Amino acid sequence: MLVYLSLLSVFTFIVMGMDKHNARHQRSRIPEKSLFLFAIIGGSVGLLAGMYSFRHKTRKPSFKYGIPAIVVLQLAVGLFIYTSL
Repeated sequence: MLVYLSLLSVFTFIVMGMDKHNARHQRSRIPEKSLFLFAIIGGSVGLLAGMYSFRHKTRKPSFKYGIPAIVVLQLAVGLFIYTSL
């Protein structure tokens, strides 16, 4: 599970960098729905790191508050599962 989450976070971090690069060069962008999907399926930490590393989507309320909320929720679920075993 940790390998999956780590790889997905690295992938999502790279995707955020690509989207920022594309935004600067007026190229085709990655849909926000896709970014949120990557976060929900486990790449939230990578997306959050990418937001602040690349200074990308940090002003949009849906990202500014939504992504940290997803991270907290996923950590809570993970902690619950870990302590239940």
